[in-house]
Amino acid sequence: MKSSAPMIVKPSVKAFFDEATSTFSYVVHEAGGEAAAIIDPVHDFDAPSGRTGTGAADELIAYVLGNGLTVEWILETHAHADHLSSAPYIKEKLGGTTAIGAHIVDVQAIFRNVFNLEAGFATDGSQFDQLFSDGDTFIIGALEARVMHTPGHTPACLTYVIGDCAFVGDTLFPPDYGTARCDFPGGDAGSLYDSIQRIYDLPDETRLFMCHDYPPEGRGPQFETTVGAERTRNIHVADGTSREDFIAMREARDATLAVPKLLLPSIQVNIRAGALPPAEDNGVAYLKLPVDRI
Repeated sequence: MKSSAPMIVKPSVKAFFDEATSTFSYVVHEAGGEAAAIIDPVHDFDAPSGRTGTGAADELIAYVLGNGLTVEWILETHAHADHLSSAPYIKEKLGGTTAIGAHIVDVQAIFRNVFNLEAGFATDGSQFDQLFSDGDTFIIGALEARVMHTPGHTPACLTYVIGDCAFVGDTLFPPDYGTARCDFPGGDAGSLYDSIQRIYDLPDETRLFMCHDYPPEGRGPQFETTVGAERTRNIHVADGTSREDFIAMREARDATLAVPKLLLPSIQVNIRAGALPPAEDNGVAYLKLPVDRI
């Protein structure tokens, strides 16, 4: 008798789009279950005024509470350069274990020097509750999750494979937009190519969930695609694209891109697991602006 293929679990995924930063955040849970993970939550930040807010995070919280879910994990795909993380606020309101890739220590070491951070700033990842390495597994209730280290955009980027879903962070965008930039400190186009090939090794029907989309005129933001769609239609790295051609394209394209508007505040906060720098003697926290450094 022919054995049946193993059943692939299809988690429930709710996407939230923060228009100000073009970021997708997710609540993931087992269909009919209570245990949940939140992926890449956004904290509002108005750069001209320096004011923070919780509007985007409060939408996630309302969904979790409204559906009777329990947050077990707050997962970051990487230390984002375009929005602040709301992980500390989410954890305060809902609980959960904060996690990121173990190579966050490399990112912390780079930017500790860029920002000349305070002597007590730790570059051991201890600001997070959990540091994941390639191949690590964990559970969200009855859901099994697997960690893939997918560097290139940053040294610490992860893809979380949960059931038939993969949350790819800033490796891939929808097929008509392509791939992530690799020109931040520690980025590498060759590593990104290799990471994408690992994602392409997942089954074609695997649902891929983006961290960002910058849609061309004529369509709205797209948060979900598939391995098969990316392999056949991605404008930067479809099947048959050589590593050398991808590197040349990516490096040429990156040289034309502007610095993200929230790069400097975001990195300072996100390497601290979403926390602001320590308040100074007047009780106020400050974000630095390095001159002629980036």
